[in-house]
Amino acid sequence: MADEAAPAIAVAKDRSRVLGGTYRTFYSEPLTVASARGCTITDANGEDYLDAYNNVPVLGHSSPAVRSAVSAELGRANSHTRYLDARVIDYARRLIDRFPAHFESVVFACSGSEANDLALRLAAHATGRDGVIVTRHAYHGTTSAVAAISPSLVGTEVGEHVEPIDLPAWDAADFDDLLAEAIAGAARRLEVRGHPLGAFILDSTVTSDGILEPRSLAATAGAVRSHGGLWIADEVQSGFGRTGADWGFQRLDLIPDLVTLGKPMGNGLPISAVLGPREIFDDFGAEQRYFNTFAGTAVPVAAAEVVLTALESGDLVARAQEGGRLLENLLIDAIESSATPALVRRNGLMVGIDFETGGITTESAVERAKEMVERLYAERILVSTTGRAGTVLKIRPPLVITDDELRELASGFARVLARGEAEAAHAGE
Repeated sequence: MADEAAPAIAVAKDRSRVLGGTYRTFYSEPLTVASARGCTITDANGEDYLDAYNNVPVLGHSSPAVRSAVSAELGRANSHTRYLDARVIDYARRLIDRFPAHFESVVFACSGSEANDLALRLAAHATGRDGVIVTRHAYHGTTSAVAAISPSLVGTEVGEHVEPIDLPAWDAADFDDLLAEAIAGAARRLEVRGHPLGAFILDSTVTSDGILEPRSLAATAGAVRSHGGLWIADEVQSGFGRTGADWGFQRLDLIPDLVTLGKPMGNGLPISAVLGPREIFDDFGAEQRYFNTFAGTAVPVAAAEVVLTALESGDLVARAQEGGRLLENLLIDAIESSATPALVRRNGLMVGIDFETGGITTESAVERAKEMVERLYAERILVSTTGRAGTVLKIRPPLVITDDELRELASGFARVLARGEAEAAHAGE
């Protein structure tokens, strides 16, 4: 293992010399990527890893269709939106057509952070109110504005205009009503502080809080609007078929006021967007300037067209539904065959395995989740953790993952569970 780690150690040392201290790596021995294709990442030693984590290359790493489209467009033109380009306009029209009728306009950006930043500005301008409600462990990006509404960012203080709320218990029968009550209470607290509610922003899979299964949040949406706020659906992680629907909000029985897109939108190329009613954009644009040099240019749009075509075909949605069901069943079988308590939560092909159950303390669950990530890495399977304290194993592979690869993932998970239990039993002898 020491010889295998040598290339990673050398690259890590070089990286620390030239890159700033804001960067982080996964795993105790970081992965050095040599190449990637489909759901396989190959390291510097020629070892193949099953990628069950990266949701950005939704069509798979090194997608031939994306590569071809981008290459062709680089040979044609790649300017900015102060010039006219019919290709960009056609893509915008096709994208809008995938949404409910009141989504009439789109503005492009380059990242999910930028899209959420702009959505906050739009909501504040439209309502004249700057108060924002978020979930307790939300993550919405890293610009100053969205870092201030991202309580999960270590070392970052949420703003005075921000009110984080706790989610009800995942299995609460009255989850929606309880969340609506939490919204109402948070809105009142914001009002007292002089920051009346302008927006509730929610990742439609609630990923950083631990992954929410599909359910109606209609009462919650009503509470947001009755207190003067807009609902911003952060679809950066949940969009483009991930949940078994085009958009995650469709699994929540509501229609948001604004939607943000990112991550898988260009299969890895930098493109994101905000969609909403024309009136909101036009009123904002009449008073404020928004220009982003690289946003919505032809090359990332070419990549985005390939992803959108796959969404229009129904292939991504079908794969998330079918693959998600298969993986859930396989993981539940593995857990039920073990002595390790865990709960599986799934929204399409976004899967969480929560170890904080069955009387297990938070601290023990955190350690178990971390250990599982490292043990799966040793099995050449890539996953990570999420949740309030990091007690949830997060699985969100490219949507082109095959049934055989899903079985490989579940088999690796079962082996790791069994090995951990055997070691624990041996240690207790």
